[in-house]
Amino acid sequence: MKFHWFAQQYYTKLPDDYGSTVHSSWVTPPASVADPSQVHEDYHTYLRLMQQADGLGWDSLLLNEHHQTSLAMTPSPNLIAAILAGTTQNSAIALCGNSLALYNPPVRVAEEIAMLDTISGGRIIAGMVFGTPMDTAFSYGVPPIELRDRFHEARDLITRAWKSEEPFPFNGKYTKLRYVNTWPRPVQDEIPVWIPGSGSVETWDVVNAFNYCYGYLSFSGKQSAEPIVKGFWDYTEQQGADTNPNRMAFTQIICCADSDAEAERLYGDAVKYFYRQNPTALEFATPPGYNSLPSIKANLTRARTMSNEERMKAQNGELSFWEYDELGYIIAGTPERVEQRVRDLVTDLRIGQLITCMHVGNLPEEVAAMNNQLFGTQVIPKLRDIWAGLEDRWTPKVSQQRIAERFPSAVTAG
Repeated sequence: MKFHWFAQQYYTKLPDDYGSTVHSSWVTPPASVADPSQVHEDYHTYLRLMQQADGLGWDSLLLNEHHQTSLAMTPSPNLIAAILAGTTQNSAIALCGNSLALYNPPVRVAEEIAMLDTISGGRIIAGMVFGTPMDTAFSYGVPPIELRDRFHEARDLITRAWKSEEPFPFNGKYTKLRYVNTWPRPVQDEIPVWIPGSGSVETWDVVNAFNYCYGYLSFSGKQSAEPIVKGFWDYTEQQGADTNPNRMAFTQIICCADSDAEAERLYGDAVKYFYRQNPTALEFATPPGYNSLPSIKANLTRARTMSNEERMKAQNGELSFWEYDELGYIIAGTPERVEQRVRDLVTDLRIGQLITCMHVGNLPEEVAAMNNQLFGTQVIPKLRDIWAGLEDRWTPKVSQQRIAERFPSAVTAG
């Protein structure tokens, strides 16, 4: 079982009425809300927490790419990754990811990831994402109907660039280059590739065709995710593709404390802040052409495990702390309770790569640091036995070796 440290790098000082007064926290949020001095403090908070996690045994430190949003101030995850590559020793650095369709030419992604892999000594996971409609269609102006073709063309160019020992021409529909000759080359012969998705069958097809890791990066918990995650495994089995649990990554908010009551006291407000302060305008989330007809059909026919009323209350921050826990949005409580809940989650959904969200909303840094300490020392070692006999080709060998040497409980067949 592998564990990946993550936080949406949220702006932590939004006005109390922000979520109910802005039209959308994505694409059009008022930039005047964000004080650059506070952004400075927030960035350094996240860096310190990730550096702490590196010393506690997390298998990777995970970063994402989003644009024009207070939800995640990470328009360039590669910049954060460059800092971590030089200030951490053990954990891999997972870029989940780079939005390939937004780069012109996308060979820039191949170059930057190769640089990061050499700086880190071979510790990079290359997450490649299609990108949300808010990021791609509205913040960067990519026509939704072109998004998937641009992504696939870019993926082909990037993976060829990492391996080619001679310059080569690339004559794609969107990118035409006479010379592709990436310097430097990556340290890793095979950089692990993860592709996050939200349930589209086209994503499942490319993940299975190239034996990549599939990441279901939802913040809606097990109940909401179960039809999609189990649907992926059913589809994978039908295709005769690899059903190794280490090919599944899943996001889960963790709220660990010395007692259940303490967990509610310490994390309750931050959880509600996270959900309440993130309205996304409907017109930005569902542009025509973003989803294919097969994916629309698949989504309409999936079982619904949560009522619309519960979903809306969750998004508006109107559930109680333990209702969020019951519905799986968070896993909260003592290390013993968190351990059992995580074990049930990952064994039921066949998850080999758990992306633990250890900071949420406006959580104070000292609470997030305590969360790291409790989960890293009292929960992770007790869960390493899950899937321990299975090979893991989706996290870098160097980071696996360093984690195993420093934390003997992390030793697996991978």
